[in-house]
Amino acid sequence: MKITKLGHSCLVLNINGVKIIIDPGKYSLPQVEEKNVNIILITHEHTDHFHLESVQAIIKNNPLAEIITNASVGKILEKENIKYSIVKNGQKITSNNILIAGIGELHKQVYLSIPQVEDVGFLINKTFFYPGDALHKLDGEVDVVAFPVAGSWLKVSEVVDWLKELKPKVAIPVHDAILNENGKKAFLGNYQKLLANLKILELGKEEEF
Repeated sequence: MKITKLGHSCLVLNINGVKIIIDPGKYSLPQVEEKNVNIILITHEHTDHFHLESVQAIIKNNPLAEIITNASVGKILEKENIKYSIVKNGQKITSNNILIAGIGELHKQVYLSIPQVEDVGFLINKTFFYPGDALHKLDGEVDVVAFPVAGSWLKVSEVVDWLKELKPKVAIPVHDAILNENGKKAFLGNYQKLLANLKILELGKEEEF
């Protein structure tokens, strides 16, 4: 499996020649240039994970790509006449010989009075887990996890405990475009001290796992 970070929470996976884009949001616009895309995964409707104009551009360049997401995002896509498939928590779907399982249902809560949107994480081929903006639980261990670094709904201690419970071989930080350079140094510095399995991806550089 090869992974490229395009920015914030947008990753490109290449698994045995199948190309997957995850969460093409407004802070990672290089995604619109991607070609030979087979699958687009969208965890939830927040614009830093789901930038409609980028999705339209990706589909224009890759008309055979299949979008897999949740019902809330699906309603937005329907209005634009964009086809999609839904995977819910506990469900599985196979696309281009890639097994994708839905994990979790809701975005992590910011505050009691703020409604939680749908958030489905994706477990891909039982080896790579992308939770979106949540800390969804998994049954069993996983090789690689992409985890959110910072957010209004997040504490470093929660993330570290969650990762220690998951026990991935590699932990890739994402959800970091909301931080300036000083913030990135501070947050990533904490994770480097606490996680021996941390792997920071250089933007635009493909890494093999």
